[in-house]
Amino acid sequence: MKNTTLLFSALLLAFVFGLIRGQYAQVGHWLYANVTDLEASLYGFEQDQVDIGEMSLALYKTPGAEAKPTIVMLHGYSADKDVWARFAKHFVNDYQVIIPDMAGHGDSPYQPEWDYSMPAQAKRLAALLDKLDIQQAHVIGNSMGGFLTATFAIDYPQRVLSATMIDPAGVIPPQASDMMKMLEQGDNPFLVKNRTEFDDFYAMTMAQPPYLPDIVLEAIGQSYIERHDQLEKIFHDFHSSDYLEEKLGQLTAPALLWWGDKDRLLHVSSVPVWQTGVKHLQTEIWPGIGHMPMVEEAASAAEKYQAFLTSIE
Repeated sequence: MKNTTLLFSALLLAFVFGLIRGQYAQVGHWLYANVTDLEASLYGFEQDQVDIGEMSLALYKTPGAEAKPTIVMLHGYSADKDVWARFAKHFVNDYQVIIPDMAGHGDSPYQPEWDYSMPAQAKRLAALLDKLDIQQAHVIGNSMGGFLTATFAIDYPQRVLSATMIDPAGVIPPQASDMMKMLEQGDNPFLVKNRTEFDDFYAMTMAQPPYLPDIVLEAIGQSYIERHDQLEKIFHDFHSSDYLEEKLGQLTAPALLWWGDKDRLLHVSSVPVWQTGVKHLQTEIWPGIGHMPMVEEAASAAEKYQAFLTSIE
């Protein structure tokens, strides 16, 4: 098991090897992978792999919390379970928290022949809950994970205690975002070919990103470059899924919608579409925040989410 000594060793390595450009990305990748795992463990999470038949999904979970209510946290396209740790730490005392890497992301496997559409990912999520013997859960998801949250709540309504969508995909926004304008010109900002393109993409993801040293950003950028074909396949399947405008009325679980008003990936003008479709939807628009409020304002977001859960329990 990793321990606190690793953190100091990692920082020392970052300083020493960061000076050697030829090894910069490799050390940054090691640093990011190990320190994020260490951080999650310090918050009370353990890592696990769960065989759902088709594949084995990696996840963080709170051990020994099986008797508590469950929250499932779903990351966005191209992201992984680590985006949730600083938000999720606020719930470890009162909930069983499950944070999976969905198929093709993080430490979960990818195969080009697999289906990465939202119905397929929702089926995998149901299989994961079955394996963990979880009958019902609060589900919260960001971006693609928000699309998946809504899809799961519609397809498996008996299993969802509440559905929270954070800057979700899944509807056509009335006003085009910066990303949508790029896609219309045949340029997908997620499919980067060099560090400059990654930096431009990363700037689109958050208005107030938490600090990451350049050595880590270099590693993340290199990972995007190496995963180009994989991300392209997942994006195709994900965006080929039927959008939800016609189905939103079937989302009957208590529901919460958050949106950062500075979101450059998915435009905030989508909010009225969700409000029209989902009855009794609670909504909050976050001023000055981008695509990931739970990362940009982790503590505040956790406080607000807890208030929502308390209001429906």
